[in-house]
Amino acid sequence: MDNRLKEAREVIDRVDREMAKLFVERMGAAKLVAEYKMDHGVEILDHVREAQVIERGSARVADPAIREYYVNFLKDVMATSRSYQSRLVEGMRVAYCGTEGAFAHIATTKLFPTARKVAFSTFDEAYASVEDGRCEVAVLPVENSYNGEVGQVTDLMFQGSLYLVGMTELAVTQDLLAPKGARLSEIKEVISHTQALGQCAEYIKEHGFIASEYSNTALAAKYVAERGDPTVAAIASAEAAEIFGLEVIEKNINSARNNTTRFAVFARAPRDGLPKHGVHSVILFTVRNEAGALAKAIDVIGKHGFNMQSLRSRPMKELLFEYYFYVEAEGDVEGEEGRKMMEELSEYCDRLRAVGSFVKK
Repeated sequence: MDNRLKEAREVIDRVDREMAKLFVERMGAAKLVAEYKMDHGVEILDHVREAQVIERGSARVADPAIREYYVNFLKDVMATSRSYQSRLVEGMRVAYCGTEGAFAHIATTKLFPTARKVAFSTFDEAYASVEDGRCEVAVLPVENSYNGEVGQVTDLMFQGSLYLVGMTELAVTQDLLAPKGARLSEIKEVISHTQALGQCAEYIKEHGFIASEYSNTALAAKYVAERGDPTVAAIASAEAAEIFGLEVIEKNINSARNNTTRFAVFARAPRDGLPKHGVHSVILFTVRNEAGALAKAIDVIGKHGFNMQSLRSRPMKELLFEYYFYVEAEGDVEGEEGRKMMEELSEYCDRLRAVGSFVKK
């Protein structure tokens, strides 16, 4: 055998032995990352982190021809790491409100495809399941582009102990579902969640339907299927129709064609290690009963470089005609400037809570 080939194979064998040890070490670190993600409700795929790894890794290879292959190698290694983390996270329990086929279930599957999804009948129960440790995270809707905020979830943010650690947007298409064989002309009543009824208010009015509220869109579909009355339909997803054996009578009946719902991920611990850019934070507070207190609080937020994206008020249930405020702003409230801002805000606020920071996608 040519000595050059022998020497090359010896080098490859030696490097492979070292790489096997390093691979085991790297996967051990990936396990720790998976455990952190489960504790903090962070999805497996982190585009920002992977881009950083590729950028730093490619800079270590001087030869441009080899660098291209090294980037592909890194991508393969990270894909393997994600696969391993997904297997570990399969035991993760994610709470949501509704049932299979609900938009919350669809959003939960999008964020945590391999985790165990645990359904609850109310937002409060799903939220409490994370507080008491039955689930690791909860995925709950916080806002719809057409029908506004989900007030119950905002109240949970204000009163509860969980942290907001992620946010995703889900395009929502509402369909009219009825028992198989039913005709549009027969339908007299539609049943759905109040948000869905609001999103389809124009369609409901146009057809003269009676609108009845139900706790969840998918549960409404289940109820309609069990009832089997051709005069009663549900407003829900096409997935719900398939699951419960209903027929889609008419598609996309929501008034706004760009109907989108934002779903938040809640966990027991705040998220750290966020990038420098693209971070948003949610702050909730009440202001002191003195002239200009709200204006001063808003000035403090701007003074520390936080660009407000949203400001709205919510009534406090325990006090008549008293309100708390929800602020979503660009910036990391867990960072140094964020801590300074919170300290200064406390001068004007009776109650103040940083709900959490997340990367806006």
